[in-house]
Amino acid sequence: MTLAWPDFERVDIRVGVVTDARDFPEARRPAYRLWIDFGPLGVKRSSAQLTRHYRPAELVGRHVVAVVNFAPKQIGPFVSEVLVLGAYDEAGEVILLRPDTAVAPGAKIG
Repeated sequence: MTLAWPDFERVDIRVGVVTDARDFPEARRPAYRLWIDFGPLGVKRSSAQLTRHYRPAELVGRHVVAVVNFAPKQIGPFVSEVLVLGAYDEAGEVILLRPDTAVAPGAKIG
């Protein structure tokens, strides 16, 4: 499927900083609950299946890349507001994307 430029422009992808990360035992697949600071957009929440390569304490303070304009999604007792982006390794586990130089929370990806 070919994506037209106006379609891409509608996707709001930003850099955020994880401020809190906790286990999410109610999730069907192993996941964490994340709170991510997106600067002027505020702190948003995300459920992320990152348990294979990351521990909650390692995530706090980490820059991540996320889609911030999806509709919120109810996942058990938790509402996920953003989609944290990553690449899949050979086992299908997520490796987080992040900028290689520090940028301000809320910086737009384009």
